[in-house]
Amino acid sequence: MFGLSELAIILVVVIAVLAIKKGPELTRAAGKSTRILKAEARAAKEGRPTPQVIQGEVVEPRDTAEAKAQGPDTH
Repeated sequence: MFGLSELAIILVVVIAVLAIKKGPELTRAAGKSTRILKAEARAAKEGRPTPQVIQGEVVEPRDTAEAKAQGPDTH
């Protein structure tokens, strides 16, 4: 049937195909992570507090025609 060398070659080919498809996405994510880590390390070194992530909610804008009909938005 299959020997160890044939299975190794098949595994290498499968990994190469997957790397071609996902490679740019993975390297982009790794670069972004590296920039974030460098910025936080630099902020900690300078004694500044590290940036905090604030969770929020997405608010959809009202339709402009509907907003004009209702008048100015007063809170």
